[in-house]
Amino acid sequence: MIRLSALLVTLALNMPAAAGEPAAFGVDSLEAIKSRHTGRPFILGLWSVNWCGHCIAELTMLGRLVKSGQALPLVLVSTDTPESAAAIESTLKRLGLAQQESWVFDDDVPERLRHTIDPAWRGELPRSYLYDASHRRETVTGVLDESILKNWLKRQR
Repeated sequence: MIRLSALLVTLALNMPAAAGEPAAFGVDSLEAIKSRHTGRPFILGLWSVNWCGHCIAELTMLGRLVKSGQALPLVLVSTDTPESAAAIESTLKRLGLAQQESWVFDDDVPERLRHTIDPAWRGELPRSYLYDASHRRETVTGVLDESILKNWLKRQR
């Protein structure tokens, strides 16, 4: 019971607002995200504002889909540091993604967070995980193809 209470407090403190400063992504954050999406599909999009030009291409496509009215169950995780929060917010706002759930890596050892997400992931970006309603996931390394994403979304209905 104490463990559950501690988890609930942690979740509440680290739950990101839909808009604004990204929440701190730590070793328990993926489980918190999955818990909030229980029984529902979602897309976990990993990117960097500081050193990933291909990430901006992917985010531009995602922003275009959001602006067109496409319902995207999107969770964005920047692999930068909390010191980049202003640049992250600015980029997401500019690309039409300011209302999406947003997180930023917050660990002195980012490899630990990468391993928490996927032990096989070595840090290449952009990287997306397409979680179905049962939370089985498909991994996409590189820019997510719009037609693949749309087909995946259709299968989730």
